[in-house]
Amino acid sequence: MSVILDQLRLYMSRQAASFGRYWLEQLLMLAVGWIPTVIGIGLRGFLYRLILRMDGQAAIESGVRLRYASHIRLGRGVYLDQNTYLHACPQGIEIGDETLVMHGAVLHVYNFRDMPQSGIKIGRNSLVGEYTVIRGQGGVTIGDRVYTSPFTQIIAVNHVFDDPQRPFVDQGITAEGIVIEDDVWLGASAVITDGVRVGKGSVVAAGAVVTKDVPPNTVVAGVPARVIKTIDGNSSITDRTVYL
Repeated sequence: MSVILDQLRLYMSRQAASFGRYWLEQLLMLAVGWIPTVIGIGLRGFLYRLILRMDGQAAIESGVRLRYASHIRLGRGVYLDQNTYLHACPQGIEIGDETLVMHGAVLHVYNFRDMPQSGIKIGRNSLVGEYTVIRGQGGVTIGDRVYTSPFTQIIAVNHVFDDPQRPFVDQGITAEGIVIEDDVWLGASAVITDGVRVGKGSVVAAGAVVTKDVPPNTVVAGVPARVIKTIDGNSSITDRTVYL
């Protein structure tokens, strides 16, 4: 019996800030989280203020999953599409005004190592594309007018695997964090790894794996990604098609 209780406490600790918050959040999502159309959006826009922080009106579609909702903050005009998943444990997720989070995207802080830098912060007028994954253990800061294409991955955590005599799960992690500055476009299936800063006005081509800092106003492509072009106002439509 004690083992079952311990497992239940562990589960609860990873779902909400307290036992009471867990039941409030779960019951409210059960009651109105499934309702479709603008009726459901209106109800959630009003009732979800009981479980998360809203600076203004936000549109939350049906089927959105929220964990640690008390640590989620939505700016004015934020849109959460169907089947998005936000897990804010414990330092939180903040989404700026007019930012869109599209179908199937996952924003996951999931910090159970008590790292002070964990969290996800997204600026204004940005777009998180379909099935994008953002892991915020090391802290992810995304600026204004940043667009991620479908299946982008922004992963601010990495496993240590230096010792061949020990399983990698016993060797710890690194969590340096990721910064993506304003006006960045990330192509479909691009991967941004831990410890990287992507400079303002840059473009990451589809399928690129970024392991080093990206200078401002450049295009990077490849695995690992490297600079292939400086953005100087002379690019053509053909260039943009090739890169993305």
